[in-house]
Amino acid sequence: MTDKNFDNDEVRPDDEGSEASTEQSAEATGPESQDELTVDDILGAQQSAEAAAEDAVLADLESTLLNDLKRLQAEYANYRRRTEDQREIEIERARGAAAKALIPVLDDLDRAEKHGDLEEGTAFTAIAEKVRGVAEKMGMTAYGEAGEAFDPQQHEAIFQAPTPGVEVATVLEVVEVGYRLGETELRPAKVVVAVPAE
Repeated sequence: MTDKNFDNDEVRPDDEGSEASTEQSAEATGPESQDELTVDDILGAQQSAEAAAEDAVLADLESTLLNDLKRLQAEYANYRRRTEDQREIEIERARGAAAKALIPVLDDLDRAEKHGDLEEGTAFTAIAEKVRGVAEKMGMTAYGEAGEAFDPQQHEAIFQAPTPGVEVATVLEVVEVGYRLGETELRPAKVVVAVPAE
């Protein structure tokens, strides 16, 4: 029984620590606790030389990475622009190739029309209209008519005929119609030119 009493009166090391910590917390909450650091104190504190050097290295690394990112972004923008430009060029090339392949067919249709082979209501006339419709949808335009002024940029003269009363070179007859696809010249008009007689 005396052992039990002794145990109750015994001071354990844990109890000493808890009493000491209670005293310290009481001291911390006293008037001396006014020395606590604020956010402004932390931000305004002077850095050690080691921390400043580390910040400088991080700033240099950040600047290098940012410059690399800007360079890559500019390279990607240039790549996209070049790719779009090249894509447009390839589309125009493909359209031009398809349009050039249609020119002999359109020439045959013009010859057939001149010879009276395209009669209204026939199947051949319906096919001719569809082919011409396709050429029109592609953006092909025909040019070259008798009576217009001769332009060496648009017309290819295959023969010159001195004609009395003509003051400027004029298209006398169109042998082959010229074709354009938008602004692109597919084939110049082949013409007979009436020139002033000497």
